[in-house]
Order: sequence, then structure tokens, then C-alpha cells
Amino acid sequence: MQKVLGDRRAILLLLGPAMIVYSAIMLIPILWSTGYTFFQGNAITGFEFSGIANFKEFFTDDRALDALWFTIKYAAVVTVGQIVVGYGLSVLYFFHLKRASALIRTLFFFPIVLPTVAVALLFQQLFAIAPRPGIVNEFLNFIGMESIDWFGSPGTAFFIIALMDIWRSMGFYAVLLYSGLIDIPEEVIESSRIDGAGGWKMIRYMVIPMSLPVLISAIIFSVNGTLKVFDSIIALTGGGPGTTTSPLTLYMFQTSFTNGAYGYGSTIALMLSVLCLLVTLVIFRSVRRDLGK
Repeated sequence: MQKVLGDRRAILLLLGPAMIVYSAIMLIPILWSTGYTFFQGNAITGFEFSGIANFKEFFTDDRALDALWFTIKYAAVVTVGQIVVGYGLSVLYFFHLKRASALIRTLFFFPIVLPTVAVALLFQQLFAIAPRPGIVNEFLNFIGMESIDWFGSPGTAFFIIALMDIWRSMGFYAVLLYSGLIDIPEEVIESSRIDGAGGWKMIRYMVIPMSLPVLISAIIFSVNGTLKVFDSIIALTGGGPGTTTSPLTLYMFQTSFTNGAYGYGSTIALMLSVLCLLVTLVIFRSVRRDLGK
């Protein structure tokens, strides 16, 4: 194995085809899209060089800034929900459901394999107000409260979107974080119990620090996934009411393929990529600084 890894020709032979495919599928389209940011127009009307006009437009476009704010707010809320609920479930698996954890993990993991459209239809029916009230509004009527138009106002629509995506993905993050907990030596857990550490103290001072690498990976996965949310918004609210639940991805799609503004759409995509990169770098720097202490 060392001879193979030390042979440049062998490395080129093994990695060359994969790098060619990766470049053709990923790198070339990224560079091509980045080039579009300096042009206006589309394939039908033609392209005209515009310099940095698209970037100036982005920072003065109220719709783009609203979409940016919604994207950041959604990513913050859903990431916290996914990690907190997922970590809580993983701790439950590890400490209290060892024998039955395989079945419970499967049940909680199941929503992530469901089609997004099916999950969105489920939540639309749960929170429906017309033509007949859904289960949630039926319950509100039962206890003497009026039905709520959950998808009729930005605040409640945002709540439903966040709730759906947290519920759908919490099982995935629970399994991911559980993989970090099972690597903790049993002797460490037992010795901490003998020393009197239990409950929150054990989790705060023993479990979390020893599972920190997996926890950080989960946070990065969650942040990048939520910043690029698209399918769940399309399936559940379509960006409504109005455009109040439109993230940058949806605005980019509408700008590029509905309005035919390829250059400005590519600019929105580039700004989203920069945002993802910056957030990831901030997380890495924070973790390195904490570990350095």
C-alpha cells in the first residue's frame, strides 16, 4: 500500500478519472456561473458585459435583502432545533434506550427518507384551515379557540416551515451524533458516575467535550443544508404568503429561470456560496480557538 501511495503515476491513475468527472460536473459549472455574474441577459436575448453592476444591484435590491434575512433567520432557528433535538435524542439512545435504541432510531430516522412533497402535504393537512380544518385547528376548536390561518401570515408560516424541517431531519442528526457518543469509553462514563457526576454535569463536562468533533460536523452539515433550503419551501408555502418565506435559493431560481436574468441569478448564487463559506470558516475558527484554550 505504501508503494502504491508513494507512486505518483499510480495516484494519477486512481484519482485522475474521479477528478475529471468532478471537474466536469462541479468545478466547470461553478466557474461558468461565476463568469455570468459580470454579464446581464440570457441565452435568448444575448449577454452584455456589465462589470460589477449585478453586485451593486444585489445590495440595493430589497427583495434580495429580505430573502437574505429570511435565509439567515431560517438557518439559525432550524440549525439550533436540529442539533438540540438531535443531540437530546442521541443522549436518550445512549443512556436510557440501549436495548431498544435500534428500533427507536429507525422510527425517528424514517421521516428523512420520505419525499419532501409527501412531508409538505402532511403538514399542509395538519395545519389546514380550508376547505375543512386540519387536525391542529380541530383541536383548537375543541378547546374553545378559533382556527388559525397558519399559512396566511409570515410568522406562523415560518413556524410551520421550521417545525417541519426540524421534525423531518432530527432523526438523521440523532443517529449522526449518536455515532460520536458510542465512541466514548464506557470506563470514562462509569468513573464519572463514581466521582458523583450525573445528569447535566456529566453531559456538560464529559459527554459534549468528548463528542465535540462529531457535534461540530453535525453543525456544519446543518448550517450548510439550511442556508441552501429550497425543496421544502417550494413544497410547503411556495415562498408565500407573498414573498415573505422566500430564501435566496428560491429568489435565485425565479430570477434566473422565470425572469431570464442569468447574470443576476448567478450573482445571487455566488453570494449564497460566499455566505456558506463564511459561516463554515467562522465555526472552524471558533472551534480551534476553544480547543486551543
